[in-house]
Amino acid sequence: MDGNGRWAAARGGARSDGHRRGADAVRRTVRAAREIGIPYLTLYAFSEQNWQRPALEVAELMRLLRRFVLEERAELAARGIRLTTIGDAGRLPAFVRGPLAALEQATRANRGMTLCLALSYGGRESIVRAAQRLAAAAAAGRLRPEAIGEGDVAAALETRALPPPDLIIRTSGEQRLSNFLLWEAAYAELYFTDVMWPDFGRADLEAALAAYAARERRFGKVTESVA
Repeated sequence: MDGNGRWAAARGGARSDGHRRGADAVRRTVRAAREIGIPYLTLYAFSEQNWQRPALEVAELMRLLRRFVLEERAELAARGIRLTTIGDAGRLPAFVRGPLAALEQATRANRGMTLCLALSYGGRESIVRAAQRLAAAAAAGRLRPEAIGEGDVAAALETRALPPPDLIIRTSGEQRLSNFLLWEAAYAELYFTDVMWPDFGRADLEAALAAYAARERRFGKVTESVA
């Protein structure tokens, strides 16, 4: 979800204005995804590298996150949406961690859609943590290093309960993954749009889905074997 700051700057506003409008785009997109019938939606809400931003901006983002968690509880329940998170949640301030954990617990039985928030998340950092788990298991004699396969790595990642992403959408014209789901995105389709995140809505989501539907996913095979 990229472009909040540039969206605000283009209108002569502060970056915080863009982040607030970006929060509105989150609500629109989650509602649209649920209505369309998307079973899993992961939002890259705050990266591990975002901690390097100015302290005031980080504080504003944390306040917006807390507000979202508190204000959306009723709607997530009404729409049957389960909330989960990935990332180093321990780095989040306590005033965010508490309501976030409570919302995860309150929605854990919902089956309409899974909304995953990537918070203090980094793809490389996630792979490192998975490697550490595997190394610890090998050191304890529970796992033979030569027997480690893709399934073991996937099971050690914090996304183990989520399916690999089919489609990754990047807004604002940037064309890179920026440390997002690096292992999981091996065969994801990538879609880039010039729309800034605060302006993103259902029509933009549907355009991305239409582009995805027109593609042929071969997973290393040739067209004939896919057919």
